[in-house]
Amino acid sequence: MGLVGKTLSLMVTFNTFMSLHIAVEQPPTIITHTSGPIVALPFDNTITIRCEARGNPPPEYRWTKDGEDFVPPYVTTDHPGGTFELHNKGLQAFQGKYRCYASNELGTAMTEEIELRVPSMPKFPKEFNFPVVVKEGEPIVLECNPPEGMAPRQIYWMSSDLKHIEQDERVSMGIDGNLYFSNALQNDSRADYCCFAHFSKIRTIVQKTQMAVVVKSCRFTKNSLSQARPARRPSLLLPSGVQTEKVLLKGENLQLECIPQGYPTPTVKWMKMGDKLPLRTQLNNFGKLLFISSVDESDGGKYMCKGQNPAGEVVHYFDVIVEDPPKWETEPPQSQLTVIGTDVHIKCSVSGKPPPDITWRRNGDLFRDDLGSNNKQVFDDTLVFLNAGAQDSAVYQCEASNTHGSILANINVMVMNMAPRILTRDFQEYAVVRGKDVVMNCSVFSSPPPNISWVKDETLEIVKGERFSDFGGSLKIFSAEKSDSGKYLCVASNTEGNSSVAAILDVKDSTKIVHPPQDMRIISGTTAQLTCQAEVDKSLRDAFEVVWRKDGEEIPLSSEENPSDGMLQIMSVNLDDQGSYMCIARTILDEDNATALLTVLDVPDAPKNLEILELKSQRNVCLSWVPGSDHNSSVTEFIVEYEESQWEPGRWKELKKVAGNQATAEVALQGDLNYQFRVYAVNVVGPGPPSEPTERYKTPPAAPEKNPENIKIQGPLPHQLDISWEPLLPMEHNGPGLEYKVSYRKLGVEDVWKEHLVKRHSFVVRNTSTFIPFEIKIQSRNSHGWGPDPKVVTGYSGEDVPTAAPRDVAVEVINTTVLRVSWTPAPPATVRGHLGGYDVHWLRKRSWLEPNKILDDRKTLSFPGKRTLAIVPGLEPFSEYMLTVNVFNKKGNGPNSDPVTFNTPEGEQVPILTASNAQKDSVLLVWAPPRETNGILTGYLLQHHLGTYTHTHTHTHERAGLWGLEEGKPLPLPSPKPAPEPGCGPPLAQESRTPPTAASTGAQRSNFLTHGWFIGTMCAVALLTLVALMACFVRRNQGGKYLHVCTADPDHPSLLVGCSDGEEKPLKGGSLLSLTGDEALGDSVSRDSMADYGNVGREFNEDGSFIGEYSGFTHRGSVSEPSGPQPVTA
Repeated sequence: MGLVGKTLSLMVTFNTFMSLHIAVEQPPTIITHTSGPIVALPFDNTITIRCEARGNPPPEYRWTKDGEDFVPPYVTTDHPGGTFELHNKGLQAFQGKYRCYASNELGTAMTEEIELRVPSMPKFPKEFNFPVVVKEGEPIVLECNPPEGMAPRQIYWMSSDLKHIEQDERVSMGIDGNLYFSNALQNDSRADYCCFAHFSKIRTIVQKTQMAVVVKSCRFTKNSLSQARPARRPSLLLPSGVQTEKVLLKGENLQLECIPQGYPTPTVKWMKMGDKLPLRTQLNNFGKLLFISSVDESDGGKYMCKGQNPAGEVVHYFDVIVEDPPKWETEPPQSQLTVIGTDVHIKCSVSGKPPPDITWRRNGDLFRDDLGSNNKQVFDDTLVFLNAGAQDSAVYQCEASNTHGSILANINVMVMNMAPRILTRDFQEYAVVRGKDVVMNCSVFSSPPPNISWVKDETLEIVKGERFSDFGGSLKIFSAEKSDSGKYLCVASNTEGNSSVAAILDVKDSTKIVHPPQDMRIISGTTAQLTCQAEVDKSLRDAFEVVWRKDGEEIPLSSEENPSDGMLQIMSVNLDDQGSYMCIARTILDEDNATALLTVLDVPDAPKNLEILELKSQRNVCLSWVPGSDHNSSVTEFIVEYEESQWEPGRWKELKKVAGNQATAEVALQGDLNYQFRVYAVNVVGPGPPSEPTERYKTPPAAPEKNPENIKIQGPLPHQLDISWEPLLPMEHNGPGLEYKVSYRKLGVEDVWKEHLVKRHSFVVRNTSTFIPFEIKIQSRNSHGWGPDPKVVTGYSGEDVPTAAPRDVAVEVINTTVLRVSWTPAPPATVRGHLGGYDVHWLRKRSWLEPNKILDDRKTLSFPGKRTLAIVPGLEPFSEYMLTVNVFNKKGNGPNSDPVTFNTPEGEQVPILTASNAQKDSVLLVWAPPRETNGILTGYLLQHHLGTYTHTHTHTHERAGLWGLEEGKPLPLPSPKPAPEPGCGPPLAQESRTPPTAASTGAQRSNFLTHGWFIGTMCAVALLTLVALMACFVRRNQGGKYLHVCTADPDHPSLLVGCSDGEEKPLKGGSLLSLTGDEALGDSVSRDSMADYGNVGREFNEDGSFIGEYSGFTHRGSVSEPSGPQPVTA
């Protein structure tokens, strides 16, 4: 390695040592200090001047002020190092330039000069100002001479009543604060010109004693007419002379000013000699001030201003020079660690304009060539040590300065030989996640520079490969793998010795988000949940956290709000919550992130700029608007509302809906109304707020556009016709004076229209015939004309009760409980109203079981509509009845027809049967008589079955015995059938068994379950039982308590005309009715009781949709098939 290479290596080693460790001796290094200048403000209680250095041994501090030693009056322990404070009281005595020196056994470091400025409170001197007297047309200069003070400083010229002096091309203020008049006018005369200086940083305004100006007129008035003022050639009030040199630093603002005087008022023009004015040039103060911000070298050169008027011109030249303070060309010179016997070069490369002067110091003292030694030499900006030794170790200062400032650098030079000393802690632990890079440090301080190598402890082989790299002595591993975990050794050696330290590397699993948050669209006001689940190395769980950011800014969450599962819950979402949400799952080693977009849906904003445009007429207008934001949910429709001030002020009503992709609506308006409109938008979230209402819009009056609707024609009295209608809404009047023309005439005859004008919404026609059809029409009108032609409606005058009864009433008994009734309708003219239907009344006079007992059991069924036939259920068997029929309408019932008398046939009932005293070959049967005989009881018919044989017996008493039965066999027994005169009642099946003998019982207990004969016997018994039950079911359908299925008359679908023994079927056009009041008949029979259809009044609709009504059933009965029809006539 060459000498330069060794020197650079030593410099790197020294810099690493200085920045990481101070366990070995090292010279002082300034680490922080106050940069000047410091400006003390009046309200500052203390001024702190800082100076802090590091070194080993710890440095000691001293200060100089203006080149002389200075002992700070207040050194406080609150600040480290050489920092001291100055109190506000008496601060003026401490104004000056300070330096801080930090020294230990190895040298002294120093700071640049720190200037402390203590400005005094600005104020104008007390003075008396004589009035300024000039002739009209002459120039005036009012001097302000503002005091120095804390910048920035602003100057104002005002009158005593604090009004600004008006400035223009003729009157203006210069940069120096003076007020310049190019030529005086008589109205410039005043006695209260005041100059104010404002120092904003110290919150102070000071005022100069006011000045007076007197302008005398130059006009000749004695024996002559006034003469015009003569022109005067321009000259410059500011600046003076022909040329001015302007020197400023690069980056400062350039201000060049020319204020001319003359009459008429001269104008000012600017130019740059040999070049164009920079594009950044601004002309201020009415063209008198040239301003260029942040100048650089290209802005230097010669500028010229020219003031001119009709009498001539004047010019002034500015030589602008842009200079630089000293600055490092690349970077300050670096500290060096070198081996004894080598050459040391310290180069101080600076630039500036004018070129800076360089001053060298050693440990803060000015450096001079040692007369007794020729190994130190200075070549311009370079200090050279030839064959340096340990005595050359020190802190050297390079200071470069010119007229604009200075810069200083401290260079620590250490000349020594030293074995490697590793500054990195032994057994330093490093952790990295798989796939990431890691650097294991090995900072070494030595002279000469060491050779550094890394080995892995398990193999003691030097670590090498594509993924391993030397990083300034440290080991860098790219894309770490699990196999890289383990113990490593850093070995450093040079000619003076060697040293080593260990490093422990642990490669962990990376953090990975497995369930990232998903994009979400959510309605405002609801709760949003964003999930973020991650996998993390087990050893890093304690340091694991989930952080959420919204639009790049972290969301502050408490431990309760930030659950371990990483879910982010946003309550009552609003539009401010919309944005991009990033979930960051992180540990101390790595992190993973995922992003989701939360879109908040809300109601649309109110439309804007709602305007009214007239179309064909003043009552047909177009509304237009600008839709507001839809807040991420497309507008489905716009609702146009109106409010009018005459009838319902303050109440908004819907006028029209338009599609969401439209922003206009054409609307037709009513007349004579003062409208106001507004619009709101609707989306899937809901309706938004309305727009601002329009100005009032008045429509002209007009004739009505519609006639009344919902005309009702009623006849509450027989000779009266009541007509009513829905009146027009107030806003439909279209003008004043609304009234209605009611027209009516008889229908079907030649009759003239009778007309009446009314203001109310009803009219009564009296003295009409009963139930006569009329034609009616109603037309609206107001003061401006008639409404459209009305529609004609028909209606009837009042009804009255019917006057005639149905004729030819006939009764046909269908079975014991049901009959068919027919009649001839009453003449339509006698109904005298809308036909309501017919009432069938029947009276049970007596039961033939007790013929001497007179009954009064009355019942009624109503059959609405036009009909001539009805089925009447619910009769009692073996009874005498009387029946009448009447017609009814809305007004009431007509007279009853002539009564019809008829009888119902006898019925049937089942006795109660029990089997008892069963013996080996006999059984005793006992039964009770039926509760209702429904006729004359003559005896009982008893049947029993043995195998395939059926045996029948007749008995007159309620008991019987059966003998000759087989032992242990079941015996199916139908119940005895009561035999009244017309026939037998239905049987009831019952099964009994004879007891087996002991021997047979024992045998059966042993093995009867496995014998084939037993299985066959049980099958035969089951079959016989099924056959018996089917037979009993068929007999019961022929007569008893089961309802037969009835069919409908094809000519009269609503009437029951016949019954069949076959399969049950529902009634056509209705449902089956229970004839026993509350007894359920089965799933195929409706459970609606006829008692539910009681009389509910006679006010039926004209269509007569009511089927029938039934009331008053208190006796349970049955319906059985009759032997044949039994017609009965009156």
